[in-house]
Amino acid sequence: MALALLGAPLFAKQAAPFTPPASAPKLIVVISVDQFSADLFDEYRKTFTGGFARLQQGGVFPSGYQSHAATETCPGHSTILTGFRPEHTGIIANSWTDLSVARDDKVVYCAEDETVPGSRHDADYTVSDKHLLVPTLGERMKAANPAIRVVSVAGKDRAAVMMGGHTVDELWWWNGKAFVSYAGRVTPAVVVRANAATAANVAAPQAALDVPEVCKAHDRAVPLGAGKTVGAGHFERAAGSASGFRASPAFDGAIVALAAGLVQDMKLGQGATTDIIDVGASATDYIGHTYGTEGAEMCIQLQQLDATLGSFFKVLDSTGVDYEVVLTADHGGNDIPEREIDAGLPAAQRAKVMLAPMIAGKDIAAKLGIAKPVLFGDIPNGDVYIARDLTPAQHKAVEAAAIAYYKAAPQVAEVFTQAQILATPSPKGPPEKWSLIERARASYKTGRSGELIVFLKPRVTPIPDPTKGFVATHGSPYDYDRRVPILFWRKGMTGFEHTGSVETVDIAPTLAHQIALPLTAPKMDGRCLDLNASGAPCR
Repeated sequence: MALALLGAPLFAKQAAPFTPPASAPKLIVVISVDQFSADLFDEYRKTFTGGFARLQQGGVFPSGYQSHAATETCPGHSTILTGFRPEHTGIIANSWTDLSVARDDKVVYCAEDETVPGSRHDADYTVSDKHLLVPTLGERMKAANPAIRVVSVAGKDRAAVMMGGHTVDELWWWNGKAFVSYAGRVTPAVVVRANAATAANVAAPQAALDVPEVCKAHDRAVPLGAGKTVGAGHFERAAGSASGFRASPAFDGAIVALAAGLVQDMKLGQGATTDIIDVGASATDYIGHTYGTEGAEMCIQLQQLDATLGSFFKVLDSTGVDYEVVLTADHGGNDIPEREIDAGLPAAQRAKVMLAPMIAGKDIAAKLGIAKPVLFGDIPNGDVYIARDLTPAQHKAVEAAAIAYYKAAPQVAEVFTQAQILATPSPKGPPEKWSLIERARASYKTGRSGELIVFLKPRVTPIPDPTKGFVATHGSPYDYDRRVPILFWRKGMTGFEHTGSVETVDIAPTLAHQIALPLTAPKMDGRCLDLNASGAPCR
């Protein structure tokens, strides 16, 4: 893929080939567990005996932050290996509205090329890195020394693209049927084997999984209405159910197995320099959306992922390569309101349909006598867009009416205008102390973000009807969605736990420091963390 975007270089190239010092790890392994909140890590960390247990012997940062407000998969993954917040990566949501695009579908997916004829943001799109505006660590490494290999594997295309970046040797994601990559790429034998194994897994029925003792307290069905319940299915699925496979521990098993195979077949870390592989373990997110975060399914998933990661690390051990691992998440998640209320969270509720911009816009347009749609967007990420084909007077009236509409809604916490957000400096200091508008600022990109940002109150789930699809989600500016663990491990590393807050944008500069990679422009938002002491800034 190209090293340039919109005709300008992404970053300054190194003057001469870079060679990491002898003290540097030979392989960097970056793992993102989609929707793995710090709350889940805190809840289960003492029960782990496999990969998570090993990682806890290294540098533990239990209060890492996806510090911005846009706590979705694409923005979160864009921070992990770029060192930039979404206001600079340009990835402000999984999808955003762009009323200027030529096609009828005005929603743009974060990892698509919307200029390809016939594409839609939710179907038949061409996966692309074009919307990522900054380089990843792997890109910087490869620009410094072309011999460095950059590999990215994930269950979602947006995770693989946002961690891998614009210049990769191998980039693979699961498209619902198989692991695929960009058109025209040669499929390695290890991917062929992985696809055959995955297809066989999907084709076979899955009996309900056993419930470990640690999970039995979570094992109860919760009614959601219309005869639908969650919380006691234990991943039983019919033969051929790709969606059931995706929302099960087996999905992460397939993703990690492919990553392990690429490490072995490509002999990553066995060359003259340092290689990097990014792994997006996506099952936890699908399980959170399908079953919630506090049921038996999530508990089973984390126990099995612990074992899967343990097996992965044993494969890495067998190569004899000196490798360093960092594990984090793209965002956290919120449980289903029905279970949260029983757990003593009376504020938990489902959002009213009237908050959807299209529905709110119809009410506003009728009152203003405007015979066309006036509002667009999506409440989970907060972006509300105003129609472009209005007169200045109409635009002003619609904006004022929308602000009044949302501020009057009992489930809405805040409404910010573009002018208010842009007048707010980019936030500094501990992310847990940032105001809501500062969190919005950290994920606001003019030209992509909405004219209004609407935040729901804490524990208001933006899924009005849980009987028709997903039951739980994320995307809020609150700490249950922002706070994630960050774990570093390398053989021989002195273990420590740093309880203060850090950010996921600190990961890339920290890894760059580990391999002594000079960081040229653009300057990252994150800071280097000292892994030889207690997480203080690197000296």
